[in-house]
Amino acid sequence: MNIRGSICALVTPFTADGALDLPAFGRLLDYQIAGGTEAVVVAGSTGEAHMLDHHEYEQLLSYAVERVAKRIPVLAGTGEAATSKTVALTRRARELGADAALVVAPYYVRPTQEGLRRHFLEVAEQGGLPVVLYNVPSRTGCDVLPATVAGLREHPGIIGIKEAVGSDERIRAISELVRPDFVYLTGDDGTACKAMLGGAAGVISVVANLVPKAFRAFCDAATRGDKMAAERHNAGLMPLIEALNCAPNPIAVKAGLPSLGLGTAGLRLPLVELEDGPDRARILAALAGLASLADAA
Repeated sequence: MNIRGSICALVTPFTADGALDLPAFGRLLDYQIAGGTEAVVVAGSTGEAHMLDHHEYEQLLSYAVERVAKRIPVLAGTGEAATSKTVALTRRARELGADAALVVAPYYVRPTQEGLRRHFLEVAEQGGLPVVLYNVPSRTGCDVLPATVAGLREHPGIIGIKEAVGSDERIRAISELVRPDFVYLTGDDGTACKAMLGGAAGVISVVANLVPKAFRAFCDAATRGDKMAAERHNAGLMPLIEALNCAPNPIAVKAGLPSLGLGTAGLRLPLVELEDGPDRARILAALAGLASLADAA
């Protein structure tokens, strides 16, 4: 499965009264495909997966699979704190038509490296979908170390990793594990240029929700090793990437949706909307700046 390049970790739009906004989600999917996004993640952390009930999760994933219609891969977020629940959700995602599972390290419970190894192997053995590991210690409270990843990649059902640790040391360590059947995808927009020039095959991105065309051009340059062009694109994107750091994801990225006609900025508690003020203004100014650059190109 060719999962690489510009991959969007989709937000989940809600209506003003807090219900799933599937029409807005459809517009977001169309916007991504028109902008050149090469795969999408449904119900990941950016998609507020843990704010969705079982029925909503199924609605959202089914809708995405139908709307995308095999034009690009659809990855389903299926990671839970318990291995048994992760296996069950991965099986259900397969039934609903997902192409692969993005499986975050078990959060809150803080497993050992051996526990992580056994967890991911069980999901790969029993879940029925190709597995992309997802390491994001800032959210989970545990770190899937490169030595553990090196062992896990030997399983044919584990096809890659989304690595959100963007340090130079981690980028080098994970890049060394790349091979034809195991892909390295960075999960950090801010260090994506460095990661792709260092060996990552793409990015599972937050900012791509708002600017898929610009982000695809950036990824194309970086993954072909064009350092000058990649750094130029990265410089153009950086004001927006930095603006989105003003609040925990996906609060800030959702603040940009209304201006693009892609839904409300609404979230579900305990997340709350970004208030009107300097942070929201900075996001909208960065979006406008990128639009001006695109018009001038």
